[in-house]
Amino acid sequence: MIFTKRLRDGVRRGEITVSVRIWKYPHVKVGNRYAMEGGHIEIDSITPINFTDITPELARESGFLGVVDLLKVAKHGKGERIFLVRFHYIAPRNKRKR
Repeated sequence: MIFTKRLRDGVRRGEITVSVRIWKYPHVKVGNRYAMEGGHIEIDSITPINFTDITPELARESGFLGVVDLLKVAKHGKGERIFLVRFHYIAPRNKRKR
């Protein structure tokens, strides 16, 4: 999963742990890890939702100012299905010095 640049710090700090995506089909799987600048995210759940489920609170929880701001970024390609993706950030492990 790729996050817009302005959300990445919030994801790394653990402030953003949910994302709304509009896809044709799910692009992530529960339990899988996906590389993200400076670490990984691991998918905790993915749930189909309806447009009416996208509230101002959910938009803010996703790191956006509101629903319109979220919808400008959430749509990917020709997708029409809406998914709520919950995840957590995994920081890179420190490498031991030899």
